[in-house]
Amino acid sequence: MTTQKRAAFGSRIGMVLAAAGSAVGLGNIWRFPYEAGNNGGGAFLLIYLGCVVLIGLPLMVSEFLVGRRSQANTALAFETLVPRSAWKWVGRGGVLTAFLILSYYCVVAGWTLEYMLESATNSFAGKTAAEYASNFGAFITNPWRPLIWLFVFMGITHYVVVRGVEAGIERASKIMMPLLFILLIILLLSAVTLPNAGKGVEFLLTPDFSKVTGSTFLSAMGQAFFSLSLGMGLTTYASYFDRKVNITKTALSVCSIDTLVAMLAGFIIFPAAFSVGIQPDAGPGLVFITLPNVFQQAFGSMPFLAMLLSLMFYALLALAALTSAIFLHEVATAYLHEEFAFSRTKSASIITASALVLGVTCSLSLGPLKDYTLFGMVVFDCFDYFTAKIMLPLVGFFIAIFVGWRLDKRLVKEEVTHYGELRDGVYKLLIFFVRYLVPAAILSIFLNELKVFS
Repeated sequence: MTTQKRAAFGSRIGMVLAAAGSAVGLGNIWRFPYEAGNNGGGAFLLIYLGCVVLIGLPLMVSEFLVGRRSQANTALAFETLVPRSAWKWVGRGGVLTAFLILSYYCVVAGWTLEYMLESATNSFAGKTAAEYASNFGAFITNPWRPLIWLFVFMGITHYVVVRGVEAGIERASKIMMPLLFILLIILLLSAVTLPNAGKGVEFLLTPDFSKVTGSTFLSAMGQAFFSLSLGMGLTTYASYFDRKVNITKTALSVCSIDTLVAMLAGFIIFPAAFSVGIQPDAGPGLVFITLPNVFQQAFGSMPFLAMLLSLMFYALLALAALTSAIFLHEVATAYLHEEFAFSRTKSASIITASALVLGVTCSLSLGPLKDYTLFGMVVFDCFDYFTAKIMLPLVGFFIAIFVGWRLDKRLVKEEVTHYGELRDGVYKLLIFFVRYLVPAAILSIFLNELKVFS
């Protein structure tokens, strides 16, 4: 284990944008509208916001606490705080989860680059709904085209991570996050001015509690959990926080930014879809099949505008995916860099090469290797299921138990209140949630994903 001086974020705004970028990803822009569309619109939004405040925020504070206090990457943080104990496996589980997610996440992220090219060349014009579906299926099953974009996307991610925390991750976040919000605002203004767009806004803001069931609450908890990147290494980013950082306020800022992005995405997708009579509940096909059709139908009379807005939307997706991919890569890179004293370049190269091997396998499993399965699933689906539905809930559950029951109360109180800057009531409320509500909620998500309740 190395004792070299650790890297750190150089400014508060850079730190917040980097941490927010780690959370903002494809789940905000695709998964949130899809879940809301299937679970009562405004009703789901209210439940989701409650889950972010009551579950997501306390768990994020917990991860930040472990990282900042230990000043170690995710794998070593738990061992640093509680030496010679089995808790070290919680951190190692987080690193493994981040690495596995990186390997198939970059496959999907690469698709956004393909669709940026399709948009820029106006290839969506004049196609039918069936053709959009057919073209998407032909693309993801192609033996080489998705691989080209996988390598391009992973290469960009690798470049940023190699440059380091301040010169790479922080600097990139200062550029990408504001650009992401600029694209969101432009697309939002375009969507809400469409004919009948008000129906989409009304759907998102008007709760329909008749569609709320027990599974709605579980879906909202799951969305909050996965959207905020909980359980996959936020501890590493927090280890780059200095002692002046109020982790509770920082977690609140990150949760607010992440939730705002999800809501803005909803205000883009729902009005646009409702304006052309399409329900935004198409699951995985929403982004790559349904939305190209929406753009063409909504702006078909203005071909250049349709092309430009489509290009901007997929650029938005690519940016969101990139901020998350950089975070996932850094979690694994920091572990090798500090555990084995490898240089940052060597550590990042090992992670990039290893993730590419797995990523290529995941990509080909949708096409040439589709007949080879693990547990009855193609490799891509197996990775997704194993990480999102098993590893993330388990890691998050044990982080809550660790902070709520294992760490010294004095230590937790110091970090949560920022050495007395915040009132004791903040600590008491948060520790109650972390001890009881968060583990119960995560356990519910875990059992629901395993179909125990069905």
